[in-house]
Amino acid sequence: MKALTLFGGDNPWQASDWTASDDRVRGGKSQSYLDVSSGNARFHGTLDIKTLGGAGFASQRTTGDDRIWDLSSYDGIKIRLGKCDSKRYTFILKDEVLEKNPENGREQSTVSYEYDFEVSEDVALSEENFVFVGWDDLKPTYRGKEKKGAKKLDTKGVKRLSVMMRSFFGDQEGDFSLTIKSIEAIVQPDDLEMGKARTSRNLKVKL
Repeated sequence: MKALTLFGGDNPWQASDWTASDDRVRGGKSQSYLDVSSGNARFHGTLDIKTLGGAGFASQRTTGDDRIWDLSSYDGIKIRLGKCDSKRYTFILKDEVLEKNPENGREQSTVSYEYDFEVSEDVALSEENFVFVGWDDLKPTYRGKEKKGAKKLDTKGVKRLSVMMRSFFGDQEGDFSLTIKSIEAIVQPDDLEMGKARTSRNLKVKL
């Protein structure tokens, strides 16, 4: 199977490749971390939804606004998971990253391409799960709302990857933990199963 390992495996995780992007930039109190240990990355933290009135998000994103991944030779992303909880997570790709707003120093919004997934309780403690995210499975959003008529992701110029924990209209909060073994771009073989993680498409999103 043709694959390009982006993080993990033969391209070891480096904590410096990732940074927090939490709702604290909007006055919230959520906080996320990405710890690297034994060849895996653990995305964890606390999602607070009370401070922002039912909303909230905690995420880790790749660093370096000049990074570009050409994934056009592949069919999608395979995320290999280790032990985790059964909460709902969002995987995000971006093909445009703007300079920070000179007036307030905040990042300027661009279209995100998102995929929601959750691991069922019966396999959450297992050592081997995976999620396959095909390019057509990604949903374009802008500032947390679905972007109708948006262009498809430019797979030749992916500039940022993120993993997020959000409230989904107050459906979840508190501590969370997701172990990621690797993130790979792959050519999908005909017999690839969708993995043990359940996917959640066409969900309303609120930050």
